[in-house]
Amino acid sequence: MNPCPRLGVALLLSLPALPAWAASAAYELDPVHTRVMIAVEHAGFSKAIGTVSGSNGHLQFDPENWTTARLEVSVPLQRLDLGDEKWNQAVLARNLLDVEEFPTATFVSTRIEPIDPQHASVYGTLTLHGVPKEVKLEVTLNALKRHPLPPFRRTAGFSATATLSRADFGIDAWKSVIGDRVDLRLEVEATRTRKDDDDNDEHDGAQPPATPPITPTQTAEPATP
Repeated sequence: MNPCPRLGVALLLSLPALPAWAASAAYELDPVHTRVMIAVEHAGFSKAIGTVSGSNGHLQFDPENWTTARLEVSVPLQRLDLGDEKWNQAVLARNLLDVEEFPTATFVSTRIEPIDPQHASVYGTLTLHGVPKEVKLEVTLNALKRHPLPPFRRTAGFSATATLSRADFGIDAWKSVIGDRVDLRLEVEATRTRKDDDDNDEHDGAQPPATPPITPTQTAEPATP
């Protein structure tokens, strides 16, 4: 037998295995298009709805292998808006969220259980009011493609839901008025942090519009001084 084929097989077997995250990509959360919504019972009459904008974070994601994903998010609680300034001030005060002492909430993923190509359960540590607790997010991948608007970067879009107890985080004032259960909904857009060959794929998004050349009958606008 020719030793060359056996030598080739031996060399292949001796190569180190590629890490599981080799195909994953880095993304940054878009604070403009990422929003956290909360719903909490108001004295049994209705559910108060609040939203928080301006979240920042990092995502490492491979749609072919959700288990390798990593997520870190920081939520600026001082931007919570319940639709009324007095209500905002009351919720942000010391006996509830106490944003002077704890201005942000953070979430760091710890493990992920894929359900199908578009869904997964994402477990992680939510630190709220200075208290870390495990929380499970039920996550849906809405889209992963090049954004149709400039700068035409590859973007991942997700929706997620979770439920938590505010008392678990030491936020237990006003029990007769504010319910203990807090329903969370997250809408997240994350943008690819680096350009690579994948961003040039024609099948996954709009192409940047071509800039028409200036013809002899056209003149460029003078630069603004």
